Amino acid sequence: MLTLMLNKSLRRIFALLVLCMGLGLATVPVYAADEQSSQQQAKSMTSDADLWRAIKAGESGYSTYKGVDADILINVAGNEGKILRNTYLKPLLGLAFVGVFVAFLVFYFVNGPSTLSKGFSGKMVFRWSKADLWLHWIMAVSCLIMMLTGLVIMLGRHFLAPYVGDDIWAGIIAFSKFSHDWSSPIFMVSWLACVIKWMPLQTVKLYDLKWFLVVGGYINFGPFKGKHPDSGFANAGEKMWFWSLAIFGLCISVTGIMLVFPTLDLPRIWSMLALLIHGVSAVIIVAFTIVHIWMATVLSEGGMECMVSGYCDENWASQHHNLWYDEIKANGTLKYKE
Repeated sequence: MLTLMLNKSLRRIFALLVLCMGLGLATVPVYAADEQSSQQQAKSMTSDADLWRAIKAGESGYSTYKGVDADILINVAGNEGKILRNTYLKPLLGLAFVGVFVAFLVFYFVNGPSTLSKGFSGKMVFRWSKADLWLHWIMAVSCLIMMLTGLVIMLGRHFLAPYVGDDIWAGIIAFSKFSHDWSSPIFMVSWLACVIKWMPLQTVKLYDLKWFLVVGGYINFGPFKGKHPDSGFANAGEKMWFWSLAIFGLCISVTGIMLVFPTLDLPRIWSMLALLIHGVSAVIIVAFTIVHIWMATVLSEGGMECMVSGYCDENWASQHHNLWYDEIKANGTLKYKE
């Protein structure tokens, strides 16, 4: 009897051990699978983080399209260029347009115009040919169109778009873009013709330094009052304007071509660099253009007549361009308007 009970107990213990071993063997793969899944998930998360970190750093990958920069999802230089444009270029353009204008307006009210010390003589001296006048005004009008439309394109969303409807703003920006693009070839051709034709008259001379020292004789108070420095056909201020237009007009023309022509499949870093150079050149030309307009119209009595008829008053020529006036008198090329 005791033996029979012992055998039953041993059989139950054995069965219990077998059951435990079976459960253990069944659980091991589950635990292993869970461990493997956790490792794969951690590895996947790490790989995704590394992938996006590399993409944001501008590393190239692979794409089926094989154009320029096709394998680069995020252009780092482009993003940095956009930050520079929005942070510095846009405020500078606004400052060049509004700041320079306001500064000269204040100067005009404080100083007044530069009048002719001997008054108008009534004798008009030949200064510019008809071809010069046409070139000047074609370039001037196209340049002004590009300046105004460029301001709308760069700054319009800040000072104009919030105050008009979306439909009106869409029409304004589309018209500005169209006008900007189609006035640019006219500007480039006239700009090149003006640079070639007028360059011999813009040679920098030693006496141009004195022109700057006495502010061109435009100051009507203090020790500079009545000081009219020597000047040839073009004074030092006009020469500075000419060379600024020549250099930065070239920059605007080249970068404008790079930005407008769709067939130029350029790397995005080149496009952003072209956009930044275009913007910097525009800021400089806008500032100099405003100065040029002020000097030629308001601050210089009798100055505007030169670019309207091609003739200037004899006293104006003697006061503002004395070396040129003395030269044409001496060589016999002085010609009066009939």
